[in-house]
Amino acid sequence: MSPLATFLAELDAAKSAADIAETRYRAEAAARTEALATARAHAYRRADLMASLGEATKDLESAELAIAAGQALLAARLGWDEDSPARSEVLARFAQVALALYAAGREAPETEPDAPAPAAALATFEDWYLATRETPFWYLFDHYLPETPLVDF
Repeated sequence: MSPLATFLAELDAAKSAADIAETRYRAEAAARTEALATARAHAYRRADLMASLGEATKDLESAELAIAAGQALLAARLGWDEDSPARSEVLARFAQVALALYAAGREAPETEPDAPAPAAALATFEDWYLATRETPFWYLFDHYLPETPLVDF
């Protein structure tokens, strides 16, 4: 091979290596951007839902009412108009989050001594959801499921 052919082959190899490096970088950047966007969306949803839950439970007279209000709020936010075993399980587990926010919002938190701290209750709920559903809880807020009309034959 002549020195010119060798030189041109080296340039071609460098060109291919640069293409591969750029493609890898763009894929890594896209994946990182998507991960950051998902984390941001979940953080906003988490903060918004917890603020709404705190507001909904702050003036209630009992923990039972707070749990019911929290479950109703979550069901409404997710558009759950009908019950299912999976939804009932999620709402039952979410009760501890509602109880924790209710207790934390009380002037005398010792009135609910068994209530976990809000951060711990939410983390426990999110961990349970991820372990049982294999997807983050906040993913439920990403997907709009249109109502399917009933067709009568």
